[in-house]
Amino acid sequence: MFYDWKPYVSVAERRKKAAKQMAKLAKQGRPVAPVVIEGRTITKTFWGNSWCENLEGYGDYANRLPRGRTYARNGSVVDLQIDQGAIAAWVSGSELYKVEVKINTVKNAHWTSLVSDCAGEIDSLIELLQGQFSQGVMQRMCKQQAGLFPTPKEITFTCSCPDLAYLCKHVAAVLYGVGARLDAQPALLFALRGVNEQDLIAKAGKGLRSSAKKPKSARLLDAGDLSNVFGIDLADAAPQKRTSAARKKPPRKRGATKTKRGR
Repeated sequence: MFYDWKPYVSVAERRKKAAKQMAKLAKQGRPVAPVVIEGRTITKTFWGNSWCENLEGYGDYANRLPRGRTYARNGSVVDLQIDQGAIAAWVSGSELYKVEVKINTVKNAHWTSLVSDCAGEIDSLIELLQGQFSQGVMQRMCKQQAGLFPTPKEITFTCSCPDLAYLCKHVAAVLYGVGARLDAQPALLFALRGVNEQDLIAKAGKGLRSSAKKPKSARLLDAGDLSNVFGIDLADAAPQKRTSAARKKPPRKRGATKTKRGR
């Protein structure tokens, strides 16, 4: 039996061919955002690392993820778009393959529980996106099955490649590409799961606002107090209102009458 093996094409040639095809899409007005990995490490920040660790923690993906890491590192994910509940990508292989990943958005009850558990612990959006908060919050956000990251049951995907495997290397590369993208744009995770990251700091801010009290009137200094403190005379900020008694004309004395002028 003879097999018709396709001639070997180097990674550089594949990427060059893919770049030309993506350039055509860009000219048509379609945004193109390739995943660029510098060095061997795919992710470097809290959210990117946590995304990849979550994927690698599920046995369903164990066999195919290594090939996906290689594809992600060598720049094979030539376009990656993340939207609410959806990821669309193009991956360079023997051909240019289209990958679509659907991820369930977080249910309201689950998100409400997550926000409630983290209430008061996150008071800065910048710290949240940089992953700079307490160990307890980090564990709660990243907990498998109960955190912010999706489970395999919440992920479905398709690829235009001929590989019949449950999770092909092109899809795996895209999933790692998402982790790399979260390094630079961590807010995309919240957009992907269909939740608002502002909710996590709303209760903390509300608590601060409710604890603020207005100063009591007894503690306000009047003009006389200020004059004594600074040793100067202060003009009244507003003219004093005349009382009704002050506005009345003084009563005439008894026996006083107007004299008539002579004609």
